[in-house]
Amino acid sequence: MKEIISIKQIEKIYNPKKIPVHALRGVDLSIKQGEFTSIVGPSGSGKSTLLNLIGGLDVPTSGSVFISGTDIAKLTANQLIEFRLQHIGFVFQAYNLIPVLTSKENVEFIMLMQNRNKKEREERAISLLKAVGLEKEINRKPVELSGGQQQRVAVARALASKPDFVLADEPTANLDSKSAENLLDIMERLNKEEGTTFIFSTHDARVVKRAKRVITLEDGAVVNDE
Repeated sequence: MKEIISIKQIEKIYNPKKIPVHALRGVDLSIKQGEFTSIVGPSGSGKSTLLNLIGGLDVPTSGSVFISGTDIAKLTANQLIEFRLQHIGFVFQAYNLIPVLTSKENVEFIMLMQNRNKKEREERAISLLKAVGLEKEINRKPVELSGGQQQRVAVARALASKPDFVLADEPTANLDSKSAENLLDIMERLNKEEGTTFIFSTHDARVVKRAKRVITLEDGAVVNDE
């Protein structure tokens, strides 16, 4: 399978001129297309920092982050925004849906930013919402949906841009057990049937149990990868 993420000797130091905090220490990592991977570790281990660097939400102090052949550590802020839009899907624990938009409009929004035509946006949004089991909630706004339903809209939205991979930061943290299992069922199915690459940062044992690969961080370094 094609390698889509290649991280080489990543260091991330916060407050380097005052009291330095070494969030990541010389991390090397590669992820191939179609993986279903969890990044785990105690609080302060560096997993959120690593996810932010992979997602282009932060930049490393040193080292390189190659996404689909591009070293995003060398991109400008505006170039990073455009790169994220075209290549990376995000699912956050807080859902981050736009309250005034319907489910369909929330999924369409990222395609609108990509300047796709209206017909394509609508057809893909409806298809994705059906794929996550929300065909009856297409015209409902977030306030009319349960937490589990909102997170499924977020998954559909993450897939709308046809990203190279989806980053999911604690996607089950705010969900009850049944909703969490339903969400994981959907993600697992998308991984198996569509070949969608998922990378999770999580404390949830249910997510870790389903992962095909588990990367463990401690004190900013990879201590286990299996």
